[in-house]
Amino acid sequence: MLDSLLALGGLVLLRDSVEWEGRGLLKALIKKSALRGEQVHVLGCEVSEEEFREGFDSCVNSRLIYYDLFRDPLSWSKTGEAFPEGPLGVLRAICRRTDPGPATIALDSLSWLLLRLPCSAVCQTLHALSHQNSYPGDSSPVKQVHVLGLLHEELHGPGLVGALSSLTQTEVILGGLMGQASAHVLFRKPQQRPTYQTSWFSILPDFSLDLQEGPPLGSQHHPDPHTALVDPTTHLTFNLHLSKEEREAKDSLILPFQFSSEKQQVLLHPAPGQATSHIFYEPDAYDDLDQEDPDDDLDI
Repeated sequence: MLDSLLALGGLVLLRDSVEWEGRGLLKALIKKSALRGEQVHVLGCEVSEEEFREGFDSCVNSRLIYYDLFRDPLSWSKTGEAFPEGPLGVLRAICRRTDPGPATIALDSLSWLLLRLPCSAVCQTLHALSHQNSYPGDSSPVKQVHVLGLLHEELHGPGLVGALSSLTQTEVILGGLMGQASAHVLFRKPQQRPTYQTSWFSILPDFSLDLQEGPPLGSQHHPDPHTALVDPTTHLTFNLHLSKEEREAKDSLILPFQFSSEKQQVLLHPAPGQATSHIFYEPDAYDDLDQEDPDDDLDI
């Protein structure tokens, strides 16, 4: 699963919720990138650097370049450790890196950035980060760049989430059932139809991924046998069902527009002496009686 998520370059959007958090999967992807020999740039906004590095071994931590915005997000300390240009300045500096090797950029989290910065500026920076194909002073292409963005979906409206989704190459929606986590993955490959994949997994203490089988289909719905079924037609002011006598009466009823054989015989062959109707017509002064030109009264 991790290999498929990191197979494509560009932006990988991890959409989590209060019930199913995504930082564990983010750290699992970071570990996978570090073990492949990539430099990992982490923009930390929501947790401290010590807490974020906890659980990684020394090999992984040695490849992390951590930008700590959690300790002093507004640059109040004036100790030189803060970033005077803010988080967007840090991301632009990462974008201007001169290291030609593959790299992973992890944003923990995108929600923190979007709640403090204009959406358009964040989207433009994400696009620049995920589409690095050259670097200053050289015409050779940069190797693959992965941008991992953690998004707390419940904090944002559908418009903003849709704007971010349009920038992604891989989108992961975290969910689960019966206490077991799942990842619904959408892959967008150039000039190909999007493909979907669902994986069930658990995160181990060392941030390795343990793939599992999903819960059985029968376990998704367990109706309570002791729950009484409520008839929605109980308190209606009209009846939706017909009894046997009512159905027989309905079937035997002859509607006014239906002509039975008896009615047809009466209309076509009236009985002798039965009164018949006649229509008497007296032409008006404006009536058109010219059969050769019936439209002469239209004055065309």
